[in-house]
Amino acid sequence: MINRTRLAQLRIKEDARFLSLHPKSGELFEQGKASMPGGVPMSWMAKWPGAYPVFVESAKGAHFNDVDGNTYIDFCLGDTGSMTGHSPDATVAAICEQVGKGITSMLPTQDAAIVSGELARRFGLPLWQFTVSATDANRHVIRYSRMITGRSKIIVIDRCYHGSVDESFATLDTGGNTVAREGNIGAPVALDQTTRVVEFNDITGMEKALAHGDVAAILMEPAMTNVGIVLPQAGYLEAVQTLAKKYGTILIIDETHTISVGPGGMTADRGLKPDFLTIGKAIGGGIPTGTFGMTQKIADEIARLVELEIIDTGGIGGTLAGSAFSLAAMRATLSDVLTQKNFDHMIDLGTRWSDGVDSAIDEFDLPWTVNRLGARGEYMFSKLAPVTGAEANNAGDFELEQYIHLRMLNDGFLITPFHNMALMCPDTTAADVDAHTKSFRAMCAELVQ
Repeated sequence: MINRTRLAQLRIKEDARFLSLHPKSGELFEQGKASMPGGVPMSWMAKWPGAYPVFVESAKGAHFNDVDGNTYIDFCLGDTGSMTGHSPDATVAAICEQVGKGITSMLPTQDAAIVSGELARRFGLPLWQFTVSATDANRHVIRYSRMITGRSKIIVIDRCYHGSVDESFATLDTGGNTVAREGNIGAPVALDQTTRVVEFNDITGMEKALAHGDVAAILMEPAMTNVGIVLPQAGYLEAVQTLAKKYGTILIIDETHTISVGPGGMTADRGLKPDFLTIGKAIGGGIPTGTFGMTQKIADEIARLVELEIIDTGGIGGTLAGSAFSLAAMRATLSDVLTQKNFDHMIDLGTRWSDGVDSAIDEFDLPWTVNRLGARGEYMFSKLAPVTGAEANNAGDFELEQYIHLRMLNDGFLITPFHNMALMCPDTTAADVDAHTKSFRAMCAELVQ
């Protein structure tokens, strides 16, 4: 459907427009190259469309300004890290107050009980521990799972993402074997030593992987998000729970992105009963934090197996985990920002955004589809919604994605750089969404000429 010659011509036009709109960002980028590889503070930032990343001057709510004075409607929102909107007032007030009273001390504050109690209420798991990120939370629960079960293998879903957890950078080759994913940097061991990979929505494959009897834990999102949104088929999540119990395997649900469906994520929405639950990013309002919840049974096993004398040398924890600063941010964010009222607003706008994209896709008869996940929506370059990570991955079109992201950026809209995902925050408005729909429609019209 897309004329590649036409696409290349449109890309040249947008490249030129980007340079004219962002000269100061270009200057800062050149300065940065003297002291940062690729001119960016983290290597993946080079994947933003355009000759260089846009440098941000300020951000508030659903909008941000760059150093060149351009204003943007932000549908990326820090890839969920700013799902609360940038610098929500309640969170800012809490952290400003806490900064004056101490940032970190390796001791708990009264916020610890408040935050853990609220997490227990939302997700249904009674006991919680805190980390610096969701990646750390996933690493920690994998270690606990191996200790409790005495087993070595972890099951992950093909094309999953759980932060920089070594065990998760695996995929299936054409023969169905577990191998390292392309781009996996410096894997410590061959991935088939630590991991078994199963396709999403594949119950038969899940049971086959579990039947070896050596799987400590299943680590999964209840809906895939980082290869594009892939939704669970009817009965799939419940069947995974049943299989985990049958084979004595610990079930870990990662809600870091799927909290977009509501205050308790898909765990509450679907009535799931994981052994561990991990989450980060959004619950701190942009302050780095993570946490993991567990059942009483899991907590009892940990207490039985971990000796107090050497509790600090087991690879669990970090000196900044559960700091006074991060707990204050989580307390304010959970209490005053990620509320049911705000979720209702965000989800309504997520539907409005997806409906707008759908209407343009239908109008121009593009072979694309839109998947929805509460306050989150995403369009994918396939006629049918994918049901596995492999299908979602195969629907990718990097050349087309880069053009669309650049075109939308030049029009004043930021979407997640790694795929075509948009997220709503409490400050997003119907006008923001409708402006995107208008721009997206115009872009589609040009693509099919």
